Amino acid sequence: MSKGSTTFKVGDKVQLTGPKGRLNTITLVKGAAFGTHRGDLKHDAIIGKPDASIVTNQNGVEYLALKPLLNDFVLSMPRGAAIIYPKDAAQILVSGDIFPGATVVEAGVGSGALSMYLLRAIGSEGQLHSFERRPEFAEIAAGNVRSQTGSNPKNWRIHLGDLQEQLTKKLKPQSVDRVVLDMLAPWECIEACAEVLAPGGLVVVYVATVTQLSRIAEDLRATRLFTEPESFESLVRPWHLQGLAVRPEHRMIGHTGFLLTARRLAPGAVLPQFKIKIKSTEYTEADIKAWNPEGLGERKVSEKKLRKTVRKANS
Repeated sequence: MSKGSTTFKVGDKVQLTGPKGRLNTITLVKGAAFGTHRGDLKHDAIIGKPDASIVTNQNGVEYLALKPLLNDFVLSMPRGAAIIYPKDAAQILVSGDIFPGATVVEAGVGSGALSMYLLRAIGSEGQLHSFERRPEFAEIAAGNVRSQTGSNPKNWRIHLGDLQEQLTKKLKPQSVDRVVLDMLAPWECIEACAEVLAPGGLVVVYVATVTQLSRIAEDLRATRLFTEPESFESLVRPWHLQGLAVRPEHRMIGHTGFLLTARRLAPGAVLPQFKIKIKSTEYTEADIKAWNPEGLGERKVSEKKLRKTVRKANS
């Protein structure tokens, strides 16, 4: 997709809204057609038209043609791992104070959803370093980002391996502005994150369960290297708008995860005990098992599905 272009061109992705509000996303190819049981919609009928045009197929069925927003792409792209939903990505960008020109670290990369939001926020002058243990996930994420942006961003690097082992090898001390952790056991990475974060830099943690939230908060406090952690979750409730029938939708986007933020203290700084007294907290083996994928009820992605998703992301 051409930057700033408002006209559909060959290679552009188009979001088609058809009868009954059904959505389909296609990639424009000269001479091709989008076929349905209601007839074929020629791609040539879209190419050259401005964004947000109404186009018709051979039988006169109308479609609204729009260039997909980033949110649209994220929710429909091939996935190897669960994505961070737009509502949480928005909070990460704001609460994490992601700014143009920032040097940002993220782990793990998943399917590349958050990477796209971060790349857009930091701009061409910023740097994004993504750490991912699974090469298949890294390949899917790279394919998705390439598909959405039309190229491989020069300011984005994917590092394979565990963050706690690779971070201090890849980046210099106090050279990072923001760290975003979307992983099962973020507390394992605290020391490495503290080393590369600049004084005042932010760590943003995304976790799914209360037990994970408790563990990362207590472990951050125990290091005495960060400010008092703050946490919250966001809920989105859509509304039905039809004449006088204005009411909340029957379904809402409820809990998807908790966000926690804390700032890196300057070297040698000791945080005063303002209100909260740090308590030592011990965790049993049963607590640890509760944070494993099996305890969280996460389904493992089969190797067959991963191979299929990799092919789709790179198609």
